[in-house]
Amino acid sequence: MDKIKYELEIPIHASPHMLYQYISSPSNLQEWFADKVNSRGKIFSFIWDGVEEKAELLSKKTDERIRFKWLESEDDDSYFEIKIQVDALTKDVSLIIVDFADDEDEIEESKKLWENQIEELKHTIGA
Repeated sequence: MDKIKYELEIPIHASPHMLYQYISSPSNLQEWFADKVNSRGKIFSFIWDGVEEKAELLSKKTDERIRFKWLESEDDDSYFEIKIQVDALTKDVSLIIVDFADDEDEIEESKKLWENQIEELKHTIGA
């Protein structure tokens, strides 16, 4: 069964450069995204409540975006991406989250999870 792609846009008051540090480095991801984050090459280990999930770093562009793919979902086209978007006119900064859910019911739950994580990020960086 194909997963359903969804996007979430969350305004955040921070510089793209600082945000990029928080979405790309294991030690900074550990401050807001997971309880513990380790990386070996392109493989990142995310640990929540003692449960480890591994993801491969697919691509990254400094101060713009980072994209991961969960190793457990290697037989589909899903991934999750965190993009930093800056409005050309207002210079307002937003995080764009692109992720996949198994079904429609899971989308709302996943969005809430992301919103909570981003709130934690805002708290961590004082945004």
